[in-house]
Amino acid sequence: MTEIKNGNPNTDTINETAGCDVLCIGQAVIDCITRGQEADKHRENVFRAERIELHIGGDAVNESIALADLGHRPAIACGVGTDLAGNLLRSELANRGVDTSEITVMKSLTTPIAQLVVHQDGGRHSINSRATMLEGYLPDPAMPGRKGARIVSFASLFRAPLDQADVVRGLIRAAKESGALVSVDTKLPTFREIRLEELADVWPLVDFIFPNEKEAAYHTGIPENEGNTEEHFRKMSEVFRGYGIKNVIIKAGADGCYINNDDGFWHLPALPVEVVDSTGAGDNFVAGFLSGILRGEEIRACAERGRARAAQCISRMGASEKE
Repeated sequence: MTEIKNGNPNTDTINETAGCDVLCIGQAVIDCITRGQEADKHRENVFRAERIELHIGGDAVNESIALADLGHRPAIACGVGTDLAGNLLRSELANRGVDTSEITVMKSLTTPIAQLVVHQDGGRHSINSRATMLEGYLPDPAMPGRKGARIVSFASLFRAPLDQADVVRGLIRAAKESGALVSVDTKLPTFREIRLEELADVWPLVDFIFPNEKEAAYHTGIPENEGNTEEHFRKMSEVFRGYGIKNVIIKAGADGCYINNDDGFWHLPALPVEVVDSTGAGDNFVAGFLSGILRGEEIRACAERGRARAAQCISRMGASEKE
């Protein structure tokens, strides 16, 4: 198994002959992004917007494409339908250098499509349907061992298909048994919910966890209204550390990130950049961070790679737009 010493991975123990560098497990969707919708009607039943675009998205998609762009060998595990959206996702992922052999295609699934409304300040809100539940799809628990990845990234924990405790426990154990580092990026639940304590037996197997500030507040039960001070982020990170997670990285948007591990607690500010669209910024941060891990870098250098990738992402429309 991969060892962590002083919060940093001992990369000598990572399987250098792995079939892929990172196996990203999680959601794959089509994002319909509307930017700058006017509040008033242009005419009856007609609104105008600055831009309306289609992009492939979802946490596992965004992470895997970013990792491919950074020169690594990512694979993705997700469920899609036989519909146009599913075909588009598989085609675009393959074109961008992502191993799609672990995508499960099911006639019974409707590939999720998310409506994202991006405001002028780059903030956004989303509309999701029950298609995101991916009912009937469960990732193969033998997959981590079969792919032999150096890192297994649970790209959207608490969202389907990673919103059932037994499924998550089995996959995390399989990933660690395969010799991989385990990375977890969290989400707010939509239709089903897992509490932190339900995964208490596998949290010590997790090497990195990446909640954003809202997710950290929600899952730890520490109210956001306590104020986003360093002490607030410290308290939230200590809850995760209390479950045995080795490295806690809380993504704080324009405030950068806060990191807590055996070396202590510290803050890395974000890079100044004009925000066009914040969609996928967190996923790109994780991809940049994991790129540093694959290169054997220290945690601070990994975080710096993450913030650079996030800054690049928010300066354009869509989470996985080509350079």
